[in-house]
Order: sequence, then C-alpha cells, then structure tokens
Amino acid sequence: MENTPLFWVGFNAFVLVLLLLDLLVFNRKAHVVRMREALGWSAFWIVLSLGFNYLVYRWQGETAALEFLTGYLIEKSLSVDNLFVFLLIFTYFKVPQQYQHKILFWGIIGALVLRAAFILAGAALLAKFHFLLYVLGPSWCTLALRWQPAAASRKLTPTTTPWSSF
Repeated sequence: MENTPLFWVGFNAFVLVLLLLDLLVFNRKAHVVRMREALGWSAFWIVLSLGFNYLVYRWQGETAALEFLTGYLIEKSLSVDNLFVFLLIFTYFKVPQQYQHKILFWGIIGALVLRAAFILAGAALLAKFHFLLYVLGPSWCTLALRWQPAAASRKLTPTTTPWSSF
C-alpha cells in the first residue's frame, strides 16, 4: 500500500471516528472511571495499536512494522510521566473525578490540533525560509541547555506551586 494522501485522509478519519465514539457514545455522561474500566479501555487501545502494527507489517514489511512498534513503545513509556502531571493539576485545581475524563479528552484533542498546526506552520516556514534551520536549531539547543540546570536547582515546597516560577 502506498502512502498516498487518500490513505492519510482515511487513517485520520478512522482516528477521528474512534475519538468521537469515545466522547459521544461510550463516555457521554460524566462518571468516575474505575480501575476495571480504565484497564479495559487501556487494553482495547493497546490491542488496536498492535493490530495496526500487524497491518503495517503486512503492507510495508518488517522494518516499517518494527519502526512503528518502537515508536509506539517509546511514546507509551513517555506518556506515563504525563499521568503524574495530570494528577498534580487535577489535585491542585480540585477537579471532581467524574469530569476528569472529559477534560483529558479535550486536552488531548487540543494538543493534537496544536501539534498539527505547529508542524504544518514549521514545515511551511522551513520550506520557504531554509536559513531558519540554522538560526532556530542552535537557539533551541542553547535555550534547552541553559534552562535545564536552572530548572533542576529549583525546589518546590508545600507553599509554592508549579506556577510560582513563571
């Protein structure tokens, strides 16, 4: 199977349908998500991803399937730290448990939309102004290298919040 625009439109439509089913059908009413339900949904999404990995293996071969699986596992492991951030934010703002799923869902949708917008805008800028690669790349590396030691030296106490450093 070729990576045609039609393929990507179909893939994104499938993901959109799954997200809409999640919000509008399965989780229409706000409720507290219990451990059993959370594990069931996690298993569903993992099995769906592994099924997609199998399709990639059949259509694109072993290398592409291994690349997808590696990327999936990396993203899955990196997403675990987000759970702690969500827990901190929900605790700090005292968000009731029955509303947390809907807030997370719309946060994820917002992140996907903004990520797509920034990727498209960045690609358009780099296509038109190639020199930006030489300006922005080192700038972001320098900023990250200078920020990291400063961030590590800050200590949060019970009287401070994560936002107090801004």
